[in-house]
Amino acid sequence: MPTPPEAEKQHTGPEEGDQPPSMSSRDAAPPAPPRRNPCCLCWCCCCSCSWNEERRRAWRASRESRLQPLPSCEACATPSPEEVRSWAQSFDKLMHSPAGRSVFREFLRTEYSEENMLFWLACEELKAEANQHVVDEKARLIYEDYVSILSPKEVSLDSRVREGVNKKMQEPSAHTFDDAQLQIYTLMHRDSYPRFLSSPAYRALLLRGRSTSASEA
Repeated sequence: MPTPPEAEKQHTGPEEGDQPPSMSSRDAAPPAPPRRNPCCLCWCCCCSCSWNEERRRAWRASRESRLQPLPSCEACATPSPEEVRSWAQSFDKLMHSPAGRSVFREFLRTEYSEENMLFWLACEELKAEANQHVVDEKARLIYEDYVSILSPKEVSLDSRVREGVNKKMQEPSAHTFDDAQLQIYTLMHRDSYPRFLSSPAYRALLLRGRSTSASEA
């Protein structure tokens, strides 16, 4: 008669985790410092190594805490009526305005395309970085978050730009994502920006500005 599976799993002694820790000289030696895994030279989405995982996790948490709620430098900016009207003149004026980026990002969130702005902001942050070690870490995280086909926040890039990014990731620099950033900038300009100008959120800002101007007159 075959032995039931439950019987095979019957507890016969202390589990390995219950054993007292060994006090051998080998176990007492301090752990060797982490070394970069050779597979980290591969930046493709299939790479699953855990090089410097603690530092990467800490940097990701720090970045997400700044980006998920709107950054304080942008959330605190109050646009003037003239500034709000200037956003309709060109997409560049909108994106060069901290308050404009804040409002536009909220609009993108309603269209489930906020990752485009997050990617653009991450690229701007990368271009301002001078430390090569930090550039390597940030570039890898940007790739994992916004370029990898496995990411839920993947941005839409054509095959030519994606291939170029993959090649540049072999030796990351502060400008690794320049072509990809330009493509996403163009996508937001052509696709989302016209709808933003017609959105209730932007119209409300225009009306508020006109009311403010009338009360001051």
